[in-house]
Amino acid sequence: MDIFSYQFFINALTGICIISVASAIIGTYIVTRRLVSISGGVTHACFGGLGLGYYLGVSPILMSAVFAVSSSLLVEAMSRRWRVREDSAIAVIWAIGMAIGVIFVFMTPGYVPELNSFLFGNILTIKSSDLVIFSIYTIVLIAFFAAFFKQIIAVAFDRDFATISKLPVTAISLTMTVLIALCIVLTIKLVGIMLLMSMLSLPQMIAETYCTRFKSMMTASVIISIFGSVTGLLLSVIVDVPCSALIVTVFAAMYVISKIASIWVKR
Repeated sequence: MDIFSYQFFINALTGICIISVASAIIGTYIVTRRLVSISGGVTHACFGGLGLGYYLGVSPILMSAVFAVSSSLLVEAMSRRWRVREDSAIAVIWAIGMAIGVIFVFMTPGYVPELNSFLFGNILTIKSSDLVIFSIYTIVLIAFFAAFFKQIIAVAFDRDFATISKLPVTAISLTMTVLIALCIVLTIKLVGIMLLMSMLSLPQMIAETYCTRFKSMMTASVIISIFGSVTGLLLSVIVDVPCSALIVTVFAAMYVISKIASIWVKR
């Protein structure tokens, strides 16, 4: 219990709760629209921003945000306007982002000390300023969902119907694409590039086992995301292993248990 007396742990606990809410909301939209593969491509494209940021001596997080938003919009443009297959566009963006990152990390003089934290996450490095950014983003995200909830659901489930109904499909899609990219950048600090997709898909997969409606699935995802993330953080203190790996393990265990329970109930 002494760990709660340390400010860095309180920051980590607060940050993981805030981002768990944001990633659960965004993840519900991602899973519903089947954009998990796109999110994976954007996630790895962020590595290019990290490498360029280190090389130029500017904030790696800022450059990752630029790369994330640009790559996500580029995938959207390639698949919709240039008639490039979506999986092909994702593969191109994924490969180019990783290649740029490797080149600039190699060209950066000296050792890059924080690279591992971005690849595998280090939630204990969260600062008070990070909490402010997390909070602002989450508030904006919740406000956007509250204002355009019906339109978001229409775009998520049936884009053609939303277009025929003269809903602002393009505006909603582009805004959600930017919000997804920003969520990916912020969540990198928690579990890193390599394990990020678990935060955006596993809670929703667990919720999807029992929920059939978007709103109930999103609510359940928020609860599951907070519980799994906090459990992983607390277990990492006891077991003394990386927090990000334990969070993913907890989510995976919860998913297996939920599937077994659902099969048992149906019997």
